[in-house]
Amino acid sequence: MSHPWSGVFPAVTTKMSRSGDLDLPAMRESLERLIANGVSGAIVLPMLGENASLTLAEREAVIRTAAEVVDGRIPLLSGLAETTLGTAMANAQLYRSWGAQGLMVFPSLGYKSDPRETAQWYREIAAAAALPIMIYNNPIAYGVDVTPAVLEALADVPEIVCVKEETGDIRRVTDIYVALGDRFSVFCGVDDLIVESLSLGVTGWVSGMTNVWPKQCVALFELCRREEFARARDLYRMLTPSFHLDTHVKLVQYIKLAEHLVYGAPEWTRSPRLPLVGEERAFVIDTIEDAKARLAASDWA
Repeated sequence: MSHPWSGVFPAVTTKMSRSGDLDLPAMRESLERLIANGVSGAIVLPMLGENASLTLAEREAVIRTAAEVVDGRIPLLSGLAETTLGTAMANAQLYRSWGAQGLMVFPSLGYKSDPRETAQWYREIAAAAALPIMIYNNPIAYGVDVTPAVLEALADVPEIVCVKEETGDIRRVTDIYVALGDRFSVFCGVDDLIVESLSLGVTGWVSGMTNVWPKQCVALFELCRREEFARARDLYRMLTPSFHLDTHVKLVQYIKLAEHLVYGAPEWTRSPRLPLVGEERAFVIDTIEDAKARLAASDWA
């Protein structure tokens, strides 16, 4: 299955009011801002988008709103995070009907499947979805690793076109290419490994902090794609302390607060997540304000 996926695909945060309701106008504004700054695609309802905290009706509202805003200008993917195969298959079809052009599929959230079970999970969702699929491989968070061997077992499934690589082990990028050549697109899924990953040949980046600095993240990606690594390193060093926020268990609160500080987006999350307070809040603010100052004093503002 051919697909146009390459470049920077922000994992879009789901904007909410202080009471925890969806803030669709803010969602529209953030998507327009991302597109205006050159992102190549967008992924709504990722883990960063609080997928598991939303009702099915709310997910429909997010996907339909995003599809209306995007209007074919860039590929629109939706995260698909479910516990049972039946629900995953049914919702894959719903998400397609609501406007998703592809899916970033999580492993089962309720069970740590073995390699055979993992391959079957993705195979059956792919058959039901009839959409191009990006495998979301984050064994640190979910305890399931889609290894090169699992990918080999899925190489005959045309709908599976891409893997978001988030093991944190930079060697995995090369291991995938050695085992499978260019069968799958490989996207970096860790903000503070993007330059390293691009040097090894990834073709895309699923990024959290692109919500905050889309212009700079797109520039960083393009510098690396052109192998201008000396310039890329300068920008990367300005952004890496804030990129580390993307790897923390509270990345949702951290990135939403960063968005609020940089362009005024609402920082609110849904319970059980709570607003940041005290030293933790001060740490995030200091990290973002330092990056803002460094960027302002550079050519990357």
